[in-house]
Amino acid sequence: MTIETGTAPARRVPRPRADALRNRERIVTAAREMFVEFGPQVPLDEIARRAGVGNATLYRNFPERNDLIHEVVLSVTSRTTDLADEAIAAVDAAEADAFDALRRFVHGAADERIGALCPMLDGTFDMDQPELEAERKRLEAAVQGLVDRAHRAGRLRPDAGVGDLLVAVSQLTRPLPGTACLNMDRFVHRHLQLFLDGLEAPARSELPGSAATLEDLRGDSHES
Repeated sequence: MTIETGTAPARRVPRPRADALRNRERIVTAAREMFVEFGPQVPLDEIARRAGVGNATLYRNFPERNDLIHEVVLSVTSRTTDLADEAIAAVDAAEADAFDALRRFVHGAADERIGALCPMLDGTFDMDQPELEAERKRLEAAVQGLVDRAHRAGRLRPDAGVGDLLVAVSQLTRPLPGTACLNMDRFVHRHLQLFLDGLEAPARSELPGSAATLEDLRGDSHES
């Protein structure tokens, strides 16, 4: 009789194949584009068609619509945070003026379609998922750090805060669903530049009310 001793070797979890990862990325990219163009209720079959994959591939990766929305929100937030981190690194290395770095971040956030997240975050979507919560905090900390540096350099008007920046970027880059509105994209960077000119110190006017804070934004998001 053979007596087995010890524990069985742990089973190796196979890593996703490169083509599977590419398909997943194509789906997320197509979903982001179509959520911007048509809103978050665009048919998933249409997303699969634009991504160049079969319906079965899409549903294998994202069984529910909210699974796909989750991945799009996470992707856009993460990429936008990376832009803020890159801007901070440039300022700290004395490679960029603090306000110029802030300006580049804002235009980069627009290219990432950060405002497109707003229509997705309706009452059925859980923003308190740990992964999303961690990425949101990372984004807030990075943008706060960028704003703080611009303030310390005397390049950002003192009565404007990080909340003001995030509100404006969100509103100015928020798309209006429908193909008739697609040509409005060409004005986004123009209007962002007008906004940024108003943020630069010295200020030419006194702002009414008080600067929006991150706490204000979190309160608004939970009430809506």
